Formats: sequence, structure tokens, C-alpha cells
Amino acid sequence: MAKRERVVRMSVEQPLWRALTGYRVLTMVYAVLLAIFGKDNFGQPRFERPWVAFAYLAFLFVWTLATLPKVRSAASCTKRFLGADLVVALTGIMLTPVADIHSQTFDGPTLPSIWTAGAVLAFAIKGGWRWAAFASTFVAAANIIQRGDPSRDTFHNVLLVWVASIAIGYVVEVARASERTLARALEIEAATRERERLARDIHDSVLQVLAMVQRRGTAIGGEAAELGRMAGEQEVALRTLVSSGLVPPTRVSEDAAEGAVVRTVDVDEESPDATATCDLRALLAPHAGARTSFAEPGAPVVLPAEAARELAAAVSAALDNVRVHAGDGAQAWILVEDEPGEVIVTVRDDGPGIPEGRLAQAEGEGRMGVALSIRGRLRDLGGTAEVISVPGQGTEVELKVPKAQVSRGKAGSAR
Repeated sequence: MAKRERVVRMSVEQPLWRALTGYRVLTMVYAVLLAIFGKDNFGQPRFERPWVAFAYLAFLFVWTLATLPKVRSAASCTKRFLGADLVVALTGIMLTPVADIHSQTFDGPTLPSIWTAGAVLAFAIKGGWRWAAFASTFVAAANIIQRGDPSRDTFHNVLLVWVASIAIGYVVEVARASERTLARALEIEAATRERERLARDIHDSVLQVLAMVQRRGTAIGGEAAELGRMAGEQEVALRTLVSSGLVPPTRVSEDAAEGAVVRTVDVDEESPDATATCDLRALLAPHAGARTSFAEPGAPVVLPAEAARELAAAVSAALDNVRVHAGDGAQAWILVEDEPGEVIVTVRDDGPGIPEGRLAQAEGEGRMGVALSIRGRLRDLGGTAEVISVPGQGTEVELKVPKAQVSRGKAGSAR
């Protein structure tokens, strides 16, 4: 099956990029006008070396207009551009005493003036408060060095830029987190509505027919009773599948620097893409039936595709053991728990249980079902498989897979 993608993009930070674009243009014009019409404290032209000032401002004019496409979105605002933009701002600050010899004596504006704040704000919107702190620290150091003997106003302006940029960066991070949460909630809401619609349609047709076949087959008896039993099992399996969602989507959150993006991806199970993920619930739901109950979280349980398939295979092996050793009449339960740091799948049955030492004896006889099919798979995923059994009280197999360790393991395999 070919890869199919549907992208839901929600970005309240886009207005910030538009505002930054306008800010850069306006502050560039302000810096040029300030250099043309500005006077020093004695009413004389500001610059002893005007050619230095106007050469820099001419470059600033061209740079600002040429780089407007770079500050239209987080995707176009690259790290290389941010570094170059910061160098332009710092160069203007350090050239100020060269063009204006009295700039260290009197607290006048630097050559780029308040345009410098735009370079810092680009860092804040792109990467959050840490990037903002990084850029504003360089600007603060350049301003203090340029002043030589900085005054109280110098420290006040430096601190204002530093605090404001960090605050904006923090607000951007909070906004992105909120967007991701909202996008995920909207996806789940849409999936729930579709599930309810399908459940109504199937209930009004297929499920009612299967239920009728089960009742009539049981009443007639003989071979019809067997047909009725099979219809009953299919009814239970179909009800479970409908309640779980017929085709649960895989949702992948992109890098926060690109804004709030939740990508819905359908990937071929045999795809070699190491970054593919899938919903574990979709792999376990088919095991549900008349004698197997399946309990799952309401939200997708997303794991790397290969890890999810291995975990599902271990669950299948555990259910095979239930069918072989607990008897045809045994009831089994599958419980999926999605914890913050790990995924836990528990397979329990009400069979006769496993006598003490039987697993070790089976392994010694070369029967490696539990050792390889279950524990071996979990060990490869960095997880654990614990078998708890009391004679006469059934068996419980608890499978735990740490999320972080699975991700690192798959990333290492990709490399």
C-alpha cells in the first residue's frame, strides 16, 4: 500500500512572522532617517566619518529588503540566516564608535538602532526562549563593549531587550504546545464521530444479521449450531473493531520549529522506513472474539511500526499458549495501558495455570515458545516480559516496552 499523508496545520505564530517582517522594514527606515537627520548633543551632524555610517546603512537597507522572504515563516527562517542576521546587527553596533567618535561619551543610538531587536526576535520566534537568550546575550555584550563606559540607560536598554525576547520566546513555545494539543484533540474528535457513524450503519445491518444467525443456529442445533457459534464470534469481533475504529490513523507531531503540525500517515507494514509509526490498538483489535476481550485506551497508542508489530506478535504468541494449554473453553483478556514512559500490554486467562517450574522444564526440552516468541521479542525491544501463574487461577503475561528506549533503538538501527 502506498504511503498516504494528510496534514493538519494550525499556526497562531504566523501573525508573529508577519509582524516581524513589518517591524524589520519600519526599523530599517527609522535607522536610515535617524542617521540622515540626527544631531549630536551640540546640534552638529552625528558622524565624524559619515561614509562608514552610510555604507553600513546602505548594506542594512539592501539586506533587510532582500531577506524579507526569510522571515515569513519558521520553515524559511533557517539557522544559517539567523546567524548571518545576528552578525549584521552586531557589526552595526561595533561600527558605531568608528563612525561616531563621541558615541562612547554620549548615550546616543547605535547605527542599526532598534533594528537589532528584530534580529533577536527572529531567534525567539524560531526557537523559543533559549534561542532568544543566546542571541540577546551577544547583543548585550556588543552594546556594553561599544559603550566603553556603559551608563545606567545602557544597562536598562540591554536588560529590556534580553527580558522581552526571552518572554516572547517562552510565549511562542507555549502557543506551539497548545496548538499541538488542539490539533490532536480535533483529530480524535473527527475519528470519534466517524467511528460513531460507522457503528450506527453496521449495527443496523451486519451486526443484526449476525445476531439473528447466532440465535437461529442455536435454536436449530446440529451443524447450524456450529454456524451460529461462528456468527456469534464474528459479531463480537466486529463490535470490538467498530468500537476501536476501523482504520485508526497514525499521528506524528513534527518538529516544534515548524509550528504545530500533526501528520496523519498510513504506511505499508513492509515499508523499510525506520521512522514509520502505527497505532498498537489496530494490530491487537483483530484478536478480540467471543473468548477474548480487548480493552484499550481511548487515544492512539503510537509506537514505531516495527516495535508495534513485534509487541503484537508477542501478544499473539501468548494467546496461542492460552488456546493450546488452557483449553477451548478458556476466556482471555487483553489490556493495553499507555503510560508516560512505557506501554504495558497484559494478557490474562482463566485456565488451569502453569505448574511451578514448568516453563524452565519446557525451555530445557527445547520448547522455546515463551523464551523466544515472547521474552526474546521484548528483550530486543528493551522491554520485559513477566509471566505470573498460580495453579487453578489462570496465567497472566505482562509485557512492558519503554517508549524512549524503543525510539533510541530504532534510531540506531536506521543509522
